[in-house]
This record gives sequence, C-alpha cells and structure tokens, in this order.
Amino acid sequence: MRSFYLLCCLIGCFVGSARAQSLLKQADRQFDLLAYSNAIDLYEQVLNRSKLSEEERLATLSKLGYSYRQVRDTQNAERVYRTLLEQLKEPKTDYVPCYLYYAQALASNGKYRESQEIYELYSTFQPTDQRGKQFSQLYNDVSILSRNAGSYRIQFLETNTTQAEFSPMYYRDGLVFVTNRRSGNALKRVFNWDDSAFLDLYYLPQTPEMDETVASLGGASASRKKKQLRHQRMLGEDHYTAPTANDTRTVGFQTGTAAHNLSDSETTPSDETQKFSRTLNTKYHEGPVAFTKDGTKVFFTRNNYNNGKYRESSDDINKLKLYVAEEHSGNWRNAQELPFNSDEYSTGHPALSPNDKLLFFASDRPGGFGGTDLYVSRFADGKWSEPVNLGNHINTKGNELFPFVDDRGNLYFSSDGHPGLGDLDIFYAQLTNGTAVKSVQNLGEPLNSSKDDFGIVTDGVRMMGYLSSNRLRGGSDDDIYRFRREGPLYACRELTLHVFDGQTQQPLANAQLDVDQQDGQQEKRQVQTDSEGIIRICLDPDSDFRLAASMAGYASNRVGFSTRALSDDQPLRLDIPLYTAPALTTQLLKSKIRGQVLTHTGRLPIDSVEVILRNLCDSTVLTMVTGPDGNYEFTVDPGCEYTIEALKDCLGTTGAHISSNVDSATNLTMFRKGDIIEIQNIYYDLNQWAIRPDAGRELDKLVALMKKYPAMRIEMRSHTDSRGSAEYNKTLSTKRARAAVAYLSRNGIAVHRAKATGYGESMLLNECKDGVECPEAKQQRNRRTEIKILQVE
Repeated sequence: MRSFYLLCCLIGCFVGSARAQSLLKQADRQFDLLAYSNAIDLYEQVLNRSKLSEEERLATLSKLGYSYRQVRDTQNAERVYRTLLEQLKEPKTDYVPCYLYYAQALASNGKYRESQEIYELYSTFQPTDQRGKQFSQLYNDVSILSRNAGSYRIQFLETNTTQAEFSPMYYRDGLVFVTNRRSGNALKRVFNWDDSAFLDLYYLPQTPEMDETVASLGGASASRKKKQLRHQRMLGEDHYTAPTANDTRTVGFQTGTAAHNLSDSETTPSDETQKFSRTLNTKYHEGPVAFTKDGTKVFFTRNNYNNGKYRESSDDINKLKLYVAEEHSGNWRNAQELPFNSDEYSTGHPALSPNDKLLFFASDRPGGFGGTDLYVSRFADGKWSEPVNLGNHINTKGNELFPFVDDRGNLYFSSDGHPGLGDLDIFYAQLTNGTAVKSVQNLGEPLNSSKDDFGIVTDGVRMMGYLSSNRLRGGSDDDIYRFRREGPLYACRELTLHVFDGQTQQPLANAQLDVDQQDGQQEKRQVQTDSEGIIRICLDPDSDFRLAASMAGYASNRVGFSTRALSDDQPLRLDIPLYTAPALTTQLLKSKIRGQVLTHTGRLPIDSVEVILRNLCDSTVLTMVTGPDGNYEFTVDPGCEYTIEALKDCLGTTGAHISSNVDSATNLTMFRKGDIIEIQNIYYDLNQWAIRPDAGRELDKLVALMKKYPAMRIEMRSHTDSRGSAEYNKTLSTKRARAAVAYLSRNGIAVHRAKATGYGESMLLNECKDGVECPEAKQQRNRRTEIKILQVE
C-alpha cells in the first residue's frame, strides 16, 4: 500500500511537471510570436502553479516583465522586475537589460529616487551606455523639468473616447488623428500584442470641441473621466479579414504576429468625427500622417500592405512602410511606396519641413544608434534621396519616434533614450541649415509626464498646439490634449559660472560675483564661488545683466549677459578668468586653439587621447590628454602656424594644420581597424584606370599617412557606377584599385601593406542601379575610391 502511494505521488509529480513544461512552451510560443497579452496570462499561470528550476524561474520572470513592458503595464513590470532582481544571487549577463527595464518602470511610476539607484547599478554593468549616467544625474534633482510648468495650460479634448486617439496633424480647418475606435456593429480585428484594434485615420473638423469645450487639467497628475459617445454608423468601414503581423502604435516598430475577430461593444465615434478616407484606411494600421503645405499630398504610415498585396520580412513579420498619396476631387489616390522602404525593417512617422523638401521619419533600419532612430531624406531632381541618420545628438540607444517640424523648421520628437520623466518624453531640437542640430531640450512638465508623451503639433513659438499622452489612465490608451502657453517660453535661465585664475587655470574659491539686472526688476545680488570656483544662478528670461567677478589680489572682470536672444532652454556656462596685473597684460596677447577628438565612425568623443600641438614658428610643443568629452584646448601666441596630432594605441589620424590669428575650433577624427575612409577627388577618365595627375596629388597624402604609421595596412577599394555590365565594371574597378596600389608602391610603400580590390557596381551608395536614370552627380557618387583600415598600431 505504501509503495502504491509513493508510486501515485511520483506519477502525479511527473504529470504536474509535464503540464508545467507544456504551459511554459505555450507561453514561450506566444512570446516568440510577440503576442504579449497572451504570453502574460500563460507566464502568470506557470509561476503560480508550477515548480520550476531556478534558471527556468528567472527566465520566466524576465519574459513576463518584458511582456508587461511591451503592453505598457508599468505597475506590473515593476513588480515582476523587482522580484526577478531580488532572486538573482549575483548579476548575470543575460539579465543585465532587466536593470534598465526596472529603472524605466520605476520612473514611469514616478519613483525617481529608486529609479536613480537602479540606473546607477545599471551603469556599473553597462558603463558605455550613457543612459545609466544621464538618467541617474537627472533623477538626483528631477525638479529641473518642472521649473516652467506654470507657463502651460493642458486641456483634455472632450472628443476623446475610451479608445486610443493620438498623433494629431493639422489639415485644412481641423485635425487628422490616429485611432482604434470602431463603429458599434463593426467587427474589431485585434492583434495579440496587446489585444487592441488596428489603427485608422479619422478627421475632426474645426468645432467648439476644439475651441472652448475642453476640460482643464493643468498637469500630469490630473484625472478626467472619458466621454461616452453615442453610436453613429460610419460610411466606408472595412470588412475585416484574416489576421496578420503588425506593429504597435506607441513604441513604434516592435511587432506582433496574430489577430482574431471579436465583437465590438465599446464606445463609438462622435458625430463630429469621421473616417478620414476610405481609400487610405485598410484592414491594417494607418498613421501617423503628414501633409504638404498645399494639402494636395499626404505621407502616411501603413503596414506593408498596398494595392491588395501583403508582404512579410524574412522572419515572417509584417513591417511598417511610408506611402504618399495625392488628392483628386476630394479623394486620395495613387498611394505609392517611398523608395527607401524595405520588407526587412520598419519605416514610419513622417514629418515634412516647411518647404516640403525634407522628410523626417523614424526607422529601425540597420546601422542606427538604438532601437528606432530619426532619419531625413531630401527631395531633389524629382526623387527622395537616400536617408541620412540625424546623428547621436538626436538618436540614442533607446527609441526616437514621432517627429514633427514646426513652421520655423525646428524639430520635435519623442524619446525614451534622452533623460526624461519616464517612458516617452517630448523633446525640441533647434536645427540649423535644415538638419544640423544646435541643441536638444526636454520640454518638461506639464507637456511631459511620467507616462508616454508624443505626437505634438504646434507653432514656431509654442503658443498653442496638441499632443498625445496616456497619462490619464495610468498608461493604457492614449488621448489627445490641447495646450496653450500662458507664460514665458522659458522660465528662469540656469547659468553656471566658473571663476578661475586666468594664468594658472586653477579655480578660485570664495570669489565674489555681483549680479545686476539692468531693467530694474530685481535688486543687485552678491554670491560667492564654491571650492571648485563654481556659482550656479537662475536668471529671469528676456532680461539683461551685468556680471562682475572680483577677488583680492586680482583685477575685477566685468561682463554683460542677456537672456533675450536665447533660442533654447539648455543650461548655460560662462567662464570668467581673473588676472593679476602683469598676467592681464600678457593674456591680452594670447588666443585659444580648441576642439574635440572624435571617432571616424559615429563621431563619438574619445577619452585619454594625447593631443600634441607643435608651434611652427619656434618648434615648441604643447601636449594634453582628453577627458571623457574628448575636448582639448591650448592657449597660444597669435601670428604663428601650428600642426596638431592625436595619439592613442590602435588609433590613427591625419592631424591638422591650424592658424592662431583668431580663436580656432578644430575637431580631429581618429580611425581604427575596420574603418572605411573615402578618399576625395580620386577620379579616372572614362573607361580608363591610369592615375591622373590630380588623383596623384590625393594619393600622395595617403603615402604620407602610411609613412607616418609604418605598421598600417590597408585595402584599396575601387567602385564604379552601374553603367556597363557588372562583369565589365568588376574588371575595370579591379584595374583601378591595382593602379592605385602600384602608385603607392612607386612612392615607397611596401606592396604587402596595400591590398587591391575592385567591387564594381556591387556596393552602390544610392538608387542609381541598372535601369534607373540618374544625373551625372549621382553617378559620380558611386565612382569612388575608399581605403579600409586593416591594421593600425
């Protein structure tokens, strides 16, 4: 009897274990399909009912936390990640990202102090990820993002429903926005990512709802009950068919794979709103959108589905693409893909510059900085150019999404990689020359909250506009808000002053600073520097000041400062040197040479580089070592010429020639093994490979560089355009590469140090492939010569 009882127990354990494994496999299957809502239910059952090994339990918690994160349930994400990290006996590589996700969930839930601690811990595991350091620094005093909160009034639009509404865009006299709302009797196709319906475009004409009938919120903590709207049958409802993969609405380009039909008993659109277009709205996702200035063209995001054709990537995912359609007699027609789309990655969230010549968008295409990056394409010669990444001032290791360009050509976007209040925050980037980034600024409260804030549209001075946020219901569906600015664009302007000995560069502690506001609004203030020679003060906006620094034994230094013409809200720094009388006379005859040492690929600052400045007048040498920001600075005599070099193991540089007649700013780039450097002005006559005299002058510079680095080895890479057969172009490019290597050899470079390779037309830089007509300038872009660094010591 006892043996029988033990046998039954063993059988029961075996069956229980088998069921647990089966349930776990089902959960993992849903997770792999990106069906996170289904995965959550199954993983919770596994954890509550099953006996798991330690490793199985940790893996299950990790996937459950990630699933909650993907459906924007940050409360449960925090709970699961807390449990997971408490059960980790020691940090493991596979679970390091969980520290980041846990910190993000804490911030989303408003727990900034706890989030700061976890970000600091994450930095110890991932020191190269600047998010750990930057977010930790912000959360030491997050109030900096609240200092201008009183300038804005946020209003909840009564046209919102219990469904998602987001990404408004101005169109004619109203707004086009994105929503998953459905008419009362329509079937709702949902995707298993978070069991929400597919997205369509709706139009809200100018109504009292947009003018006065709004509910004032005033900030992130306000609450508002959503309006229950009466049923109305809409024309042009889609007939919903078989499910497919799709992308989420708010985090951009993560994708789900399955959907199913459910009856729709939820609230319906109001009488004022209507489907934007039967021809644009399909059975899959549409939106966000952007319109040309004259309103005759619309650029819009849609799943990879057009003209009845549905396509997937090689890993069976239906990605997002950008399309453009034209308006004819009130209808949108001829929807066409943009040329830089791909079945293998997502492209979406369009935004146009004021002249319609620049198209900004988000994409997770290869070669970016993080999850999704912002790119820009230029319209020229009737075509959209190959997209250019906006660089690391805009893009981070996180996600950058939902761009918008105001009427002054400046960029707004949302990001979870730049330091913010939690989840997606809205940022403002002042641009110069269309795409060059001057500064990036977090808009702060109340435009941002601890939840997702995105999809902003506004004017050039941010007087009025609309934005999207899921702050109202703890991170669930999104709503549209209107905002008005009722105070200054910027609150106080944070100014850091550094007072130091101008001759020794040492900070001056206890130096006195007199701050005199010139418009009489504030009495004169007196403050003192700290032990590092630093003073931090907050100045009124749109005002003029006179600053006077003084200390016993030094001549006073008076400078004027104005906050009137400042175009962003970035913290400012002002260096004020003090001199003794003899040193002051000498300093008047000095100038500065400064700059930054950057990587060739990615243009990232390089730490611990020895920078060497040689005076060509007297051959004297000055040296310094860069810090984490890669900056260098020298005080030099004017009227001389200088050469500058940078030294660091396994890196090389061409150096630079500098004049010191005026203060100079010169950046140095350093290359390493694997970098590919294009040699400018290496051209060949048509169908020829002989080195022309002008090309020889450029190759002489390469000879000098290789003599400077005797151990350096390179691959000389030659490319052609697509005209002619592929076989002919391969042969021609090989002959050109060999001719260049022979030139190096004739000028003293050993043959084994340079490898010749012809790539023909196999690596075009633009769309000028066989059968595509391109102007000569674009063809020339492909006829290039490059060197790839194989070794540098």
